[in-house]
Amino acid sequence: MYLSKSEEAVIQLSSEALRIDGKSEIILCASLFYFRLPRGLWKERLNKVKAFGYNAIDVYFPWNHHETVEGVWDFTGEKDAAQFLQDASDAGLWVIARPGPYICSEWDGGALPAYLFVKENLRLRDNDPAFLRHVARWYEQILPILKKYETGQGGTVIAVQLDNELDFYPCSDPKGYISALRDLALQHGITVPLIACAGQGGLYEASGFAEGVVPTCNFYPNDHDPAFEEKVLFYREELARRGLPLLVTETNRSHFLLRRLLSAGAKLLGPYLQASGTNFGFTNAANNWGNPLSFLTSDYDFHGMITPEGHIREEAYEGRMLHRVIQTYGASLAEAKPELTTSDSTPYRLALKQGGELLFLCQVNEQDEDAYFRVAEEVIPRYTTLVAKASRCPILPLQVPLQTWGIAEGTLAYATAELLLVKQLEQRTLFVFHTDGEGEIRLCFNTEVQTEAGTMTVHDAEAGDQVTVSFQSGEQERSAQIHLLSGHVIELIGMSRSRALLLENMDDAGELHVGEWVERVSESREVELRWSQSLVNPLDTLTDESLPIGDTADYLEKHGIYRGFAWYTSQLSLPLENSCHGIIVQQASDVVSVYTGETYLGTATPGGGSHFLPIPSGSRVEPNLVARVEIWGHTNFHDTNLPGLHLNALKGLTGIVGVTSVREINQNWRFKLMQYGEDKDDYAASDYDDRQWPIASVGGWLSAEQPAHQCYRKQVTLSKEADTWILHTPGNFSHAYAYVNGHALGQLNPLNPYLDITSYVKAGDTATLTLFLDKTYGSLSGNIRLYEGTAAKQWTLSSCQENGLLQHAKASALKALPVEGDISLIPGTLSWLYGDLHDDNQGLGWRVYVEGSNMKLTVFFNGHLVGRLWTQGGANRPIFRGGSDESFYLPGPWFQGGESGNEIAILLEAVSDSEDALLEPLRFVPVAAV
Repeated sequence: MYLSKSEEAVIQLSSEALRIDGKSEIILCASLFYFRLPRGLWKERLNKVKAFGYNAIDVYFPWNHHETVEGVWDFTGEKDAAQFLQDASDAGLWVIARPGPYICSEWDGGALPAYLFVKENLRLRDNDPAFLRHVARWYEQILPILKKYETGQGGTVIAVQLDNELDFYPCSDPKGYISALRDLALQHGITVPLIACAGQGGLYEASGFAEGVVPTCNFYPNDHDPAFEEKVLFYREELARRGLPLLVTETNRSHFLLRRLLSAGAKLLGPYLQASGTNFGFTNAANNWGNPLSFLTSDYDFHGMITPEGHIREEAYEGRMLHRVIQTYGASLAEAKPELTTSDSTPYRLALKQGGELLFLCQVNEQDEDAYFRVAEEVIPRYTTLVAKASRCPILPLQVPLQTWGIAEGTLAYATAELLLVKQLEQRTLFVFHTDGEGEIRLCFNTEVQTEAGTMTVHDAEAGDQVTVSFQSGEQERSAQIHLLSGHVIELIGMSRSRALLLENMDDAGELHVGEWVERVSESREVELRWSQSLVNPLDTLTDESLPIGDTADYLEKHGIYRGFAWYTSQLSLPLENSCHGIIVQQASDVVSVYTGETYLGTATPGGGSHFLPIPSGSRVEPNLVARVEIWGHTNFHDTNLPGLHLNALKGLTGIVGVTSVREINQNWRFKLMQYGEDKDDYAASDYDDRQWPIASVGGWLSAEQPAHQCYRKQVTLSKEADTWILHTPGNFSHAYAYVNGHALGQLNPLNPYLDITSYVKAGDTATLTLFLDKTYGSLSGNIRLYEGTAAKQWTLSSCQENGLLQHAKASALKALPVEGDISLIPGTLSWLYGDLHDDNQGLGWRVYVEGSNMKLTVFFNGHLVGRLWTQGGANRPIFRGGSDESFYLPGPWFQGGESGNEIAILLEAVSDSEDALLEPLRFVPVAAV
């Protein structure tokens, strides 16, 4: 049950409508995030959203954006959330505020501060008092700001979302957790509706059906799924049964899909990321879009209607058109209910509150098709051809009373063109329709009327109380006039869809003003820019401070390092008689570059798992080890495929092992075919007598049973010189579980095939290895290796974030030398690249394109970290998602003006272990004034 249903409430929700100040509304809501835009662009971007038809925005408030260090809060400057809400109010946009505590949004850690991840016995996103105490501190900061800007309190906030898509997360008590967040919100005086969105349809799992909290839906379908409306109507009916409207807080960005949602009765249409942005600083996330691992780009752009730099895409014009249609029918549409129709060509319709219907001619197929519908017994259209265009969903009126627009005498019987605009003048009402081809319109009246055909075709002219006209869309508008006995004139105007998309307004004289397509700038421009370069010793940390951490490495967050770069240094002592095959970095993420002495071993992105780096031919392992680690970002999802994809995953590494022996142990295991339900522990014990079991290779026993429950045991004598032992299990094991000396190691994961058994064995002893395989159809066996080696010790740790990197860049600039053309670096090397950019684009900024190979870039502009990129090349390059992975944005508001003084500093890293890194000259494309 929703609590705030009283008549005096500013926001009222019912199964039929969402009302604001007593007026029913369809909310067209674009995601727009202040933390991904320079403050100097907030107003401009809000006004663009409004200009292209949207009456609302949704905005997250990232907890870790405002509390980067525990207990230190910042709501100033670029982080002034209150000013952003004021700007939204000034722009006339309603706001759906989403303060989390978890927001997802492909943002570092989903906005959960990384210090939470090292708190003992704390359960994230659950009804856990320890976690909720931290949430309460965040809410104490953000909720008073939201309260101040509620609708009716001085702002335009119409709803506050609690958490985000909780149904994707294994919360043990959704009802208790969401109820606790609700209570915190109410304690801070929030009076607008509290909502909780379901990411994959789990209304209970997302909201717990907590009293006073409104479940909402996020839909990300294939836009052309023919069964989509059926799914949406199920949720609409379920929510209506609870006395609530269907509110779609997130969905795809195409207005074709938004029209389909409207046909199913949605009152809130919330396409996610219609206004794109940038992940400035170390705020990117890592997640599972790369199957299993991807890095989120600094560019944050899902190709919505506004680009990160503010250019308008064609989809924006669709938004303005949909807005006009919604406004044309007003409250009658805002309170409409979905109804099924019997026609296959127009399967969905809305029954308007004031009478009549809207038919949604949705064509999900890839080709155009002829279509028709019925009015009583008459097949429509009668005089023209109606074509259902591919990927279009025109909204067609049927039996709509003209009283909807203040004309008492008649009915809009039907139209095969979409009614886009109704303009009421003193003695004249203009109805503007648009279509791709032919349009046919019929109006019926209580008395006879007079018709002037104008440039339309009149049919059945002898029917004095009925007017049927048609028109062919083209470059010029078509019109006809109907004179009523009252003296009022109805003017019908028909136009092409392409011109309707460009319709800017109709003035008080009834003249249409049609604009032009805004051309996006794509050509680069020569800029006056001199480059210089300073090489950096890759073995040096970029900060003077270091911390001894003992003989065991540990995660960065445990030492208060939550973002940026870090350097682990250690000593590796190997027996003289043992050569080293390579090193294993243990439980490492996100980007790890390793050096032994002056030898670069390579860069890896293990996703929180372990990774083997071989020793290059002709090289040897030196005692001094350096691992440069970058936190690309904490995951914004929760996925168990890789350790680094757990929501509370930690970054850095836990150790480095010099591998002195690699032993193949796939052969000669004792085998037993187990029965379902047999106790694994009995067979895993080190003293179990398996001498009567046959011998087979791992996974090699053939069985007719499906699944086949198999047990494999092997005893291995361990090296006396080693102090670390790691099982390597690459391949495609199907549900395989490992034990050593009776101790469970867990399930084998082909994406993270390293199991450290060191804690359960001793040097020189015999280790009993046991594998349990549940082998299914088509499953393959893997290969088992045993790595033996020595762990590095005497660890130190240092780190730096944006300010530390900038300080190092400034100091290194003193020894920079001029460079021109391509920049080339040998594997493993680092350098700073400097440029001084003139502001010769009138303060609008630039999109800068990067081409090259095997080069990683960290780009600063006038003190702001504006982009992190990794050029193509090399097997170690991760998959990038979320936006452009080949460009970065220099925002206009961050230029300082003048002839010079706009400093670009780029940290370059050569990240291939076998090929030189190359950076071609950057291409600068100017941001256009729109």
